[in-house]
Amino acid sequence: MKVLGIIGASGHGKVVADIAKKSGYEEIVFFDDNPEVDYCGTYPVVGVTQNIFECNCHAFVAIGNPMVRSRLLEQLEREEKYVPVLVHPSAVVAEDIQLGTGTVVAAGAVINPGARIGKGCIINTCSSVDHDCIVEDYVHVSVGAHVAGTVQIGHHTWIGAGATVSNNLNICANCMIGAGAVVCKDIVEQGTYIGVPARKKV
Repeated sequence: MKVLGIIGASGHGKVVADIAKKSGYEEIVFFDDNPEVDYCGTYPVVGVTQNIFECNCHAFVAIGNPMVRSRLLEQLEREEKYVPVLVHPSAVVAEDIQLGTGTVVAAGAVINPGARIGKGCIINTCSSVDHDCIVEDYVHVSVGAHVAGTVQIGHHTWIGAGATVSNNLNICANCMIGAGAVVCKDIVEQGTYIGVPARKKV
């Protein structure tokens, strides 16, 4: 029986569980450090985060915070737990793309040819990553966000809901691009960027 343990009993965890079930996992359980949470949707919370290392299951980190996600995924890798890539059946994913360990591609997302997606990434519902993009580790492309062709996004960056990144640009690591923002030029300094065109929030 294919069993998946998911760290993070949250809304995002529900989405990950749905994708995992559609990907063939027969049993899904959650691990979370909040003692008041017993279920995530219809799935039981069976222990705290560290209990996953005692469980005979595959493992996945469903936590939005990229720093926490990276710490936990790297711990899973050190402990040699198997961490899958999860892709919703309705996502459109080109044959030649690369998807790193622990990445999830949600319903309606599109990833076009030549793209490389790092580990621990979230390519969220109805978002898109166009051709030849490089999306580094622990990036979150949020719901309805669109990344045009030949863009490079640095690690731990969050592209907010409905944001647009124009083609042939670079965004450095550890940035937050606000919801609905439009990135029209390279971002070379970490921080939060909002508006149309996107400017650093001070």
